[in-house]
Amino acid sequence: MSGTILSLLMLAGVALTGGGVYLLVKKKDRLRGTLMVVAGVVMFGDVAIWAVPL
Repeated sequence: MSGTILSLLMLAGVALTGGGVYLLVKKKDRLRGTLMVVAGVVMFGDVAIWAVPL
């Protein structure tokens, strides 16, 4: 089950980061784009923390 959750978090992180970059480049909506990129990076950090064995 944890593998499924980590996979979903990775997919959500990619979607948020890609959408944020799109907003920053094409739509010129800097605030929302920046927040989406930050949320994607936080998701990647969460996956990294959970995936590293102790």
